[in-house]
Amino acid sequence: MLIFAPTYAGTMLVGEISAAQEQDANGNGLTGEAISREIELFRGAEVSLRQALKIADGLHPGSRIVDVSFDGESGSSVYRVKTFRQDRIWADTIDAKTGQVAGNAIVSSMRELNLEDRLNLIAMQSVRQELADAVSVAEDNTSGKALSGGLMSEAGKLNFVIVVLSGTNLKQVMLEPPSANNLEMLPRRSKQH
Repeated sequence: MLIFAPTYAGTMLVGEISAAQEQDANGNGLTGEAISREIELFRGAEVSLRQALKIADGLHPGSRIVDVSFDGESGSSVYRVKTFRQDRIWADTIDAKTGQVAGNAIVSSMRELNLEDRLNLIAMQSVRQELADAVSVAEDNTSGKALSGGLMSEAGKLNFVIVVLSGTNLKQVMLEPPSANNLEMLPRRSKQH
């Protein structure tokens, strides 16, 4: 199942474009200028997101990549990659110019995540497809280059969500892995207002 959303949503997924952290003068999320600046830096990256995924795949044996995003905000263009195995999550930085791993991985525990993210990681364990597979499908179907990808649950189902730059447009592609467990069977938190 493939769904295309032709416009960019300000808060769209776990692996959002890092510039989404920027706010305009009124505190209203992503500005057009910030998006344009991030896209230009991404176009100048010598290492593709697919290449960054291959590099990250070898960093923590037995782990699975669950989130990746391009980040040009820090002064140098990098990919932020999160991998997961059992109760551990590694956050690594890969230089988008050289492909070198920058610094040491930040290691955290699954217990530190919010409930929705923990449920996504639990559901990911039953999925055979990898984030890299979803990136390939999204890029091939949009004739573009992926900027970010991650996990998201929608209507009780685990989805891969990939943001692709196709021409001058950002497109959000949602892919439901065929073997994803229905998240409605997992405990859900009550919404608080």
